[in-house]
Amino acid sequence: TFWKQKCNERFSKFVMLERELNEIFIDIYNLNDELSSEVGLADITIQKADAVREVKSLISYSVGCMFGRYSLEEDGLINAGGRFDESKYKMFPADADAIIPITDEPYFDDDIVGRFEQFINAVFGNKSLEVNLDYIADTLATKGSSSREKIRYYFLNDFFKDHCNTYSIKGSGKRPIYWQFDSGKQNGFKCLMYLHRYTPDTVGIIRSNYLTKTQGMIENALKNAEFAINNSSSAVDKAEATKKRDKYIKQLAEIRTYYPALSHIALQRIDLNLDD
Repeated sequence: TFWKQKCNERFSKFVMLERELNEIFIDIYNLNDELSSEVGLADITIQKADAVREVKSLISYSVGCMFGRYSLEEDGLINAGGRFDESKYKMFPADADAIIPITDEPYFDDDIVGRFEQFINAVFGNKSLEVNLDYIADTLATKGSSSREKIRYYFLNDFFKDHCNTYSIKGSGKRPIYWQFDSGKQNGFKCLMYLHRYTPDTVGIIRSNYLTKTQGMIENALKNAEFAINNSSSAVDKAEATKKRDKYIKQLAEIRTYYPALSHIALQRIDLNLDD
């Protein structure tokens, strides 16, 4: 509410100043009979408060901090290529290899949802953590029964699309600075990497440290689901386990198809020219 009030006050002040300037120039050039001093609201570049836009902007900034593009200790752009200085990220450490997994279940403590939770905790404190996560999740209005599930859904389904829309140039297409590796519609495997910290080894690291581990996690989850199907006395629990089992089978099939495609790229150790 406070932020909305401040944004609206700023917007109203800007409109008033624009109108006063118009009146001054109209008077100087004697254009009172030809022009109006009124200001079209669509022409105002300062934006009114928009909770969804602001929350998504916060999320985008948090991902930048995860990758080391930004830092909580310094203003502006911190790393966009060149030597990476870990000492600039003491309040909220940047990711060591600039690769962050996005999974549909919390397989990793340091997946993108876990890291986002750490970011909110670092910025706003532990006492208000749950309240802040609830507000963010409710503002996103995505699917899920808890704040973390809703935030996970956003990262899994919408974050990269929003990122591409933000970093696009009219007539030239999308120019994302975070690249998403995606095995397909079953959400078997997804991760983000930061283009400005990419090396020829990055894809190989994604394959060995993230894709393989995700596959192992899903295989274990599949075994647990099959155990529940065979041993649960509850029809509801069996139905839920069966649903999960079917999902895991599809995800593993997708990953097994994706693995050789990713390996093909990893073995090439492609170097990228950021000026190209």
